Amino acid sequence: MRGYAGAVAAALGLALAGPAWADAAADYAEHCASCHAETRMGGTGPALIPETLGRVKGLDQVIADGRPSTQMEGFADRLSADQIAALVDYIKAPVENVPAWGEAEIAASREMAADYTPADKPVFTADPMNITLVVETGDHHISVLDGDTFDVLDRFATPYAVHGGPKFSPDGRYVFVMSRDGWVEKYDIWSLKEVGRVRAGLNSRNIAMSHDGKWLAVANYLPQTLTILSTDTLEPVKVDVKARDGKPSRVSAVYQAPERKSFILALKDAPEIWEVATDPDAGPYEDGYVHSYEKGAKESFGAQVGLFARRRIPVEEPLDDFFFDQGYKNLIGTNREGTKGVVINLISGGKVAELPLPGMPHLGSGITWKRDGHTVMATPHLNEGVLSVIDMTDWSLVKQIRTDGPGFFLRSHETSPYVWADVFFGPHKDEMHIIDKQSLEIVRTLNPAPGKTVAHTEFTRDGSHALVSIWDDDGAVIVYDARTLEEVRRLPMKKPSGKYNVWNKINFEEGTSH
Repeated sequence: MRGYAGAVAAALGLALAGPAWADAAADYAEHCASCHAETRMGGTGPALIPETLGRVKGLDQVIADGRPSTQMEGFADRLSADQIAALVDYIKAPVENVPAWGEAEIAASREMAADYTPADKPVFTADPMNITLVVETGDHHISVLDGDTFDVLDRFATPYAVHGGPKFSPDGRYVFVMSRDGWVEKYDIWSLKEVGRVRAGLNSRNIAMSHDGKWLAVANYLPQTLTILSTDTLEPVKVDVKARDGKPSRVSAVYQAPERKSFILALKDAPEIWEVATDPDAGPYEDGYVHSYEKGAKESFGAQVGLFARRRIPVEEPLDDFFFDQGYKNLIGTNREGTKGVVINLISGGKVAELPLPGMPHLGSGITWKRDGHTVMATPHLNEGVLSVIDMTDWSLVKQIRTDGPGFFLRSHETSPYVWADVFFGPHKDEMHIIDKQSLEIVRTLNPAPGKTVAHTEFTRDGSHALVSIWDDDGAVIVYDARTLEEVRRLPMKKPSGKYNVWNKINFEEGTSH
């Protein structure tokens, strides 16, 4: 192992040398490479190079203690303080040859399926709007389920380590999935065939679909860019991401804002929110001074107009993990420390409110529903067993619901009186809480697979059934009657994680994360 690690270090052209460096390389190979890759360019975990770690603080503590509510475990029981310090120096050292990954490299990576021919109509008899996709992380496949019979119509291979939710074309025919190492795959649900794939980045976070289905945006940590692809051909249109001060920033996430005909970007390293237009008539978005003396006369600097025009919204500090109200007029984001929520009005760009959301709220899994004539949102907290319920009329805290541990996903449906909340972390990871939407009380707790992680609910198109994952290599998708809460069927799967119903996702159904 040490000989192999030394060879890797030499191949990377690392700046430091010596016995301590060789030991750090060996420790990296043994403990880190399986997630972050031998090249440090990222795999299931992010890239560990200066370009992506420049503003990260407390790396020694992260290595020692891990990161709460992630797959990053702590190594204090296996590595001494000196070993951890050497490992920090190792991953902060520059890599001589960071691969370029621009528009030319993206285009060259494109692989279109030679045997693909689009079908004129679905090749199955199932309702194409009630198809549910199940991401199986155990062996990197997706199963295509008939939402009425729950039979598997197809099971296709995906890129390694799919990350973030798949995105459907507005008509529900095509789906796009992305892996942590930047590969984007296009699949034709009607034909049950892969269309092609392209590598949009080296270490990527998630994808978003434009309002008209023409463009797919890919948020990247490495390189620090937003890649925009043609959904038709998978050819790239690359957008660099540089903050107002000229420094590059990783893109934490990109979101679709169909009502606004735009993408919304969360920047990891800059106190800005970006809005990128998907409307050819967008703008102008001025980036500098605007000087007007009289009606109809205006001088401006740095204005952007048209397709992919960029608008900057300055904020007090970088915000991650966004949630939106139904009309996409307001954005709720969390600060990096996960101690509060901030409401930003997307029309004015101004801050509307601050929300008391300690404990690292996971807004990306937030949902909304109607309660007492008001729309409320709920979000789990990754560091504590709490669900916060917020009134979106005045942004007041309605209630904090105590659970048996920190959860990761919430789901509901407009036909259901319940919220389904998993307990993803800790000793009660095998539980699923059923919460009454009006009383905000836990009315039942399901335990379908004692000792195993039970997570991520998805509903069928009509809300009659709820599908739950047993997140295990020897796992299953459990189908429940959403009214009686009784198990109907159990489908064996290889570590199933997220499940995505076509109708619910393309129609932004109440109770579905967007």
